[in-house]
Amino acid sequence: MKDILRYKDFIGSIEISIEDDCLHGKLLFINDLVTYETHTPNQLQAEFESAVEDYLATCKELGRSPDKPFKGTFNIRVGPELHQKLAKHAAFKHASINDIVKQALIECLGKPESPGTG
Repeated sequence: MKDILRYKDFIGSIEISIEDDCLHGKLLFINDLVTYETHTPNQLQAEFESAVEDYLATCKELGRSPDKPFKGTFNIRVGPELHQKLAKHAAFKHASINDIVKQALIECLGKPESPGTG
């Protein structure tokens, strides 16, 4: 079993509750709390997909965007040695640390999609 579920560009978690004898999860990276639950692994994907469909329908009714907006900033801890190496690399490239990290992320993940293309 995968440790996340995917459907229509949504990602959902997978949790096990021994006490309740069930599998459950929630939609990740959205503004609202949307959960799903089942007693069998075979039904988990179906419950997740149903939760996504219900969420999309509710958002449409309310005229709201279903995605969680991200600020575009985050903190990362890399340790002093890697930080120093990064700073030196940026200096030799005549770039900022931010520019170097952003380029590394683009190389790893691909270019970000323009608004309206996803």
